[in-house]
Formats: sequence, C-alpha cells, structure tokens
Amino acid sequence: MAGFVSLGLFVLLMITITWYGYRIYVRPGRIIQQVGAAGGALETETLGPNGTAPGFIVRTIRMVGKRVPVSPQEASLARRELMAAGYRSEAALYTYYGLKVLLAAGFLTLAFLFRSQVTAFGVLRMALIGGAALVGYFLPTFVLERLVAARQERLRHALPDALDLMVVSTEAGLGLDQALQNVSQEIGLVHKDLAEELSLVTLEMRAGKRRADALRNLADRTGETEIRNLVAALVQTDRFGTSLAESLRTHADFMRIQRRQEAEERANKVGVKLVFPIFFCILPSMFIVVGGPAMIQIFKSLLPLIRQSYMP
Repeated sequence: MAGFVSLGLFVLLMITITWYGYRIYVRPGRIIQQVGAAGGALETETLGPNGTAPGFIVRTIRMVGKRVPVSPQEASLARRELMAAGYRSEAALYTYYGLKVLLAAGFLTLAFLFRSQVTAFGVLRMALIGGAALVGYFLPTFVLERLVAARQERLRHALPDALDLMVVSTEAGLGLDQALQNVSQEIGLVHKDLAEELSLVTLEMRAGKRRADALRNLADRTGETEIRNLVAALVQTDRFGTSLAESLRTHADFMRIQRRQEAEERANKVGVKLVFPIFFCILPSMFIVVGGPAMIQIFKSLLPLIRQSYMP
C-alpha cells in the first residue's frame, strides 16, 4: 500500500512540475516566437528582467502600490533611492510601496494570530501587534538602504580602474565623450554597475543634454561622494580647459591612497573589535580547557578530606 501511495505522489509531483514549466517557460516562448517583431514589446510587458514571468504576486503588489496615497515629495525621494539601488523603472516605485503595505498587513495578521501564545498581558499584545506592523512597513526601507550602500561601495571600488582606463583613452587622443563611451564598453564585464551609469551619461549627451548636466545627473543618480567629487573635477576641467588626463590621473591616485587608508583604518579597528569575542567566547573556553583537569583533581583530593573533617 505504501508503494502505491509513493508512486501516486511521484506521478502527481511530476505532472505538476511539467504543467508549471509549460505554462511559465515553454508556452510564453512559443507565443513570442510566433508573434515575431511584436514579441519584443510583449516580452517587455509580460516578462521580468531575467526572462521570468512576474506572476500574480508581482501584479498584485504593483496594483496595491498604485493605490497607496503618497505625496510627490516622498515619491521623489523614494524614486531617487530606488535609482541609487539600480531600479530605474516606474514600476519599481509601485512595487516598493506595495511591498511596504502588504508586509505591514502580513506582519500585523501574524502578530494578531499568535498574540495569545506570546504574552498574557493585553497591553503587551497591543504593543506586539503595532510593532509587528511597523516592522513590516519599514522592512523594505531597511533592505533598500542596504542595497543602496552595497551598490555605492561597488561603484566606489570600480572607480579607480575606470579612471585609469579614461586616462589611457584621453592620452590616446579621444575626447571626454568618446572616453566615457569606451570605458562603459570595456568595463562592463568586471564592473557592471559603473558601466551602466556611464552608458546613461553617454546616452544623455547623445540626446542633446549638456555634458555638465549629464555628469551632474550621474552624481545625483548614484549618490556616491567619490563620483560627485569626480564630476566636480571633470566639470572644472571642461570649464577652464586644463589637462584632462592629468586631472584624471591625480584623482585616481588620490582615490587609491584613500582606499589604502580606509583598509589600514579597518585593520587597526580589528584589535578593538576582537576584545568582546575573545573575552566572552574564547577566554572561558581556554579556562575550561586549561584549568578544568586541575580543578577536577583538586575536587577529587579535597572532597574526601572535607568529608573526613566533618565526620565525628
């Protein structure tokens, strides 16, 4: 009987996986191939950035996000944070606010269901429910801040290599526009984030925007201090007509020195940060290993003497 049940479950699982793969991967691919030229627009609307279907969950999140009442100032700040994290589409803003609302509702529901198992006091139950809703609402903001910080760190680490390549390009006779385009094409495999940002700068200049405005938009999109300093140096160089290669080389050397100083600072902080793990984790273990056998021998020798001394 157990063998038939196992066989039935295996067949059911195989049918489910086959049906899911056909509906999600095979069928949309065939439709797009049949549509032909119109398939590109269909793929943009129905597939995600990695070629997978957003599904009902993502559409629901975006639908909820569109109905969230948000002021223009708050929406502008959230859109800037999303752009700094690498999400530039308009749907990213709706997804962000939809996640905030749905996570707040989900955490609130879970806290309400498990309120009797956590505490027996009514005030603490209400505080738990309110705190869970706040955690769910601010969790996407916390994750977005971490994503922005990680992307800014990647941009900061990629900037000296890009500057060296820009120096080589300008010394070979290219202008700043052609140098930016060349750098964005060459470093795409190693530093994808910086290559995308430089490509956007090139596209803005091709569209007719001034070079200074396109570079300032780069600094505003990323929010990285080093890129802002580089943009200021490039704008000054372009305005006063000084040597571009020399300015870029000086800035690259300064960034490498600053990176080395930051590494030395982190290395010097390691000793201080290791005090608490050593004191609370390693030192007790060493005491147990070193003094444990001696304490056992002392107890074995002293306990009989203490018992004999108390015996009449």
